[in-house]
Amino acid sequence: MIQNIPKDKQLILFDGVCNLCNSSVVYVIKRDKNDRFRFAPLQSEIGQNVIEKFKINTENTDSILLYDPKEDKITYKSTAALKIAANLNFPINILSFFLIVPVFIRNWVYDYIAKNRYQWYGKKESCMIPTPELKSKFLE
Repeated sequence: MIQNIPKDKQLILFDGVCNLCNSSVVYVIKRDKNDRFRFAPLQSEIGQNVIEKFKINTENTDSILLYDPKEDKITYKSTAALKIAANLNFPINILSFFLIVPVFIRNWVYDYIAKNRYQWYGKKESCMIPTPELKSKFLE
């Protein structure tokens, strides 16, 4: 299944039941003018395949993963979020400047938000179902 990911795209895996994550995906889709990203919930079959391939402990990393099939590389947490932002248009791309901040500081902030995301933003009963016009951006 991982081999079906287009090599010229990066796959964003997100928590499909998290309202903050779903809103973030819609935000990225609207600003992905160069069509660099594809999306799938962590809970999907392809999400589970990536998790298994990279032996990711979902107890420690449960919110966002960025998979680059060209390099067969995974990034997660704040690094993934900032690398995604770097590929979007101005002004959001300037957030990539924060990549110079040490990872342990960035991930502390990221983990704090991730730990509270359901309480602050809510949770869905099931994964987001993309609208017909967005369906081509999602891998199943």
